[in-house]
Amino acid sequence: MENESKPQGQVTIKFGKGLIGRSFTSKSGVEMLQVKIPNRERTDKTSWETFAVPAKMIHDNQYGKGVWMKLPEDGTTKVSRSVPTGKDDMGRTIWQNTSRMVSNTELKSMMEAYKEQSRDSVLGNLAEKAAQSKAAPHHDTNPKRDYSR
Repeated sequence: MENESKPQGQVTIKFGKGLIGRSFTSKSGVEMLQVKIPNRERTDKTSWETFAVPAKMIHDNQYGKGVWMKLPEDGTTKVSRSVPTGKDDMGRTIWQNTSRMVSNTELKSMMEAYKEQSRDSVLGNLAEKAAQSKAAPHHDTNPKRDYSR
């Protein structure tokens, strides 16, 4: 047959349960979940971007600490971010949502950006800390209590 559909490539995105935001019902009655995308740089203090997916697409990880979802590889997802645009008469911040479309492969790299961070500083500090702890005199800072009453 000419119209045979061949299996599409899929992107598996793994992330922590802490990135799942609020749940809501869409206009069509589908239960949706908001997912937060952390900023790549820790020094970037702007609000995180978010996207929404149907709740049935997000699955618990085998070990219970994370979740995962699959999206079509050639698809796109709408990503939104709240941006302050000014202040009103009473001094409250006025927020506006800005949205953009990203490919699902780019979305995966945004969600899993923590994997790309260098660990050199941690490993370098580890040797330094070990040398400091050997050089420092060891004394018990938490004396044992006497329970012999």
